[in-house]
Amino acid sequence: MAEAMLVDHDQYSCSICLELLRDPVTIPCGHSYCMSCINECWNTNDQKGIYRCPQCRQAFNSKPPLNRSTVLAEIMEKLRSTESAQSLAGPGEIACDFCAGEMIKAVKSCLECRASYCETHVQPHYNVPALKKHKLVKAAVIPVCPKHDKLLEVYCRTDQKCVCMHCLLDDHKGHDTVPSTTERNEKQDSAKKAVENSKKVFSELVKLIEKKSNEVIEEIKAQEKADLDHGTKLQKKLEGEITELKKREGVLDDLLQTEDNIQFLQNYETVSSSSGSDELPSFSFQPYCSFEDVRKLICDLTGRLETTCSQEISKTINKVSDLSTKRPPFDFVVGDRVRVKPSVVTPIHKWGSVTLLSVGVVKKIQGEWLTVDFPEQRNWTGVVSEMEHVTGAGSGPSSLDSNIKIGDKVRVKPSVVTPTHKWGAVIHKSIGVVQKIQGDSLTVDFPEQKNWTGIVSEMETVASAGSGSSSLDSVIKIGDQVRVKPSVVTPTHKWGAVTHKSIGVVQKIQDESLIVDFPEHKKWTGLVSEMELVTSADLVDIKVGDRVRVKSSIITPKHNWGGHVTHKSVGVVRDIKSEDVIVDFPKHRSWKGILSEMELVN
Repeated sequence: MAEAMLVDHDQYSCSICLELLRDPVTIPCGHSYCMSCINECWNTNDQKGIYRCPQCRQAFNSKPPLNRSTVLAEIMEKLRSTESAQSLAGPGEIACDFCAGEMIKAVKSCLECRASYCETHVQPHYNVPALKKHKLVKAAVIPVCPKHDKLLEVYCRTDQKCVCMHCLLDDHKGHDTVPSTTERNEKQDSAKKAVENSKKVFSELVKLIEKKSNEVIEEIKAQEKADLDHGTKLQKKLEGEITELKKREGVLDDLLQTEDNIQFLQNYETVSSSSGSDELPSFSFQPYCSFEDVRKLICDLTGRLETTCSQEISKTINKVSDLSTKRPPFDFVVGDRVRVKPSVVTPIHKWGSVTLLSVGVVKKIQGEWLTVDFPEQRNWTGVVSEMEHVTGAGSGPSSLDSNIKIGDKVRVKPSVVTPTHKWGAVIHKSIGVVQKIQGDSLTVDFPEQKNWTGIVSEMETVASAGSGSSSLDSVIKIGDQVRVKPSVVTPTHKWGAVTHKSIGVVQKIQDESLIVDFPEHKKWTGLVSEMELVTSADLVDIKVGDRVRVKSSIITPKHNWGGHVTHKSVGVVRDIKSEDVIVDFPKHRSWKGILSEMELVN
């Protein structure tokens, strides 16, 4: 039994102190804690009158009674008795300060006594009333102030470092300081708040798009009604004209049938003048709005929104990734060699004469700000989170980019959204030859644009690549069967008669362009980067009644997933219209997709 408990040690540990439960109590939500740990957690709670479970975050309006769990306490005693065979402290482990002779491994450290204890010597801290008030933590080196030799228990937000109480009257007088527990709780909650805020922002964005979508739909319906009303009025007017013409036709027939010449001549002028000599009015129906134009506008808007959202969300993700690797501010000291991180597009205090390749020396650090002397600019001010250490690097190009030389074949890195000096006629797939390198700038001759200026850190070398298609697209050759990628909303050279479902044969490849013969459109022009190879597996004919699912290579279907469809969902094809397919999934009827995104399921 005890051996089994040891295997699942974490099950019997307090999630606050991370040690075996001591005086265990179970709160109403079912989670268990040390009595002292949960009491201290709730006593330091900022939201007065609300008590939350540290694990599941369930809230209680009044403080639940904390009664000792007898059964759980007995299990803890048996578990501790099993672990009573104490082990020696190994390298990097804390030894008990009270064990004589052998260095027994400590299990707890007391912040008040500033000493560490093994399982035996820590017992007085659980039994002696005066020692029960001491703060016990997992065995560790007690953090003390090097200047005052006092416990570090306060966090200075101004200088972003831990300090002792004496420091508050000395170097950190008047600074923004809080208890270390408060700062820790805030930092632990910051990620949760960021997630909640992100959900709220994206939810509001979806609501905004839905609102605007409804406005467009209402406007289309209003225009449709206006066209119908206009057509109805025109129809009534034409019917009136027809009735009048029929009356005049009857009068003329009567006049033509009379045999009295005098009567004919006397009435002819009257009938003739009443009919008028002008041509009959011409009526034509012209709708106020071309709904085909609306469809094209919405398609264009969709493409722009997808591009903008992808770029902006990628920037946000990169920013979050950068935060995860951010060094603590106090990792920098005066005299360190630093440079701006490659992930920083524009520093908060601007570039000045500094570039991504500039290497300088830290002159001064104040809170989150630091002053750096660069060769190009003295007393440059930056933010700690935007900087990184440089080891063994000169003031020239960084080791990351030092392999780019004059004559090398290069292209813009895929991670660069927009180059510092703009694209010009160049794209991600363009490959050119370096003509000149000066500082962090370089001049490249591309087939599309000569003397193109870029930044070394934004470029990458292309091994054994010609002026044709890049290595990423070199798999496409003349004679291959290809189609437009599902991710392409509108090809650069437009669709013509081609659709996502169309499969054609490559006739010619020149640089990044290619000519394809489709059954629907001969000599169709496209870009290599917009095309994908079609394998024999892709040529499977999907028919109504087939069982299908979304291909595993599709990240997001063109018409989105819906609420319940996933890569594992299997449905039955109900209808096929051109390149669109309607599928009945178990949890989503009438789901709309693209044939090229689907695969048969045997």
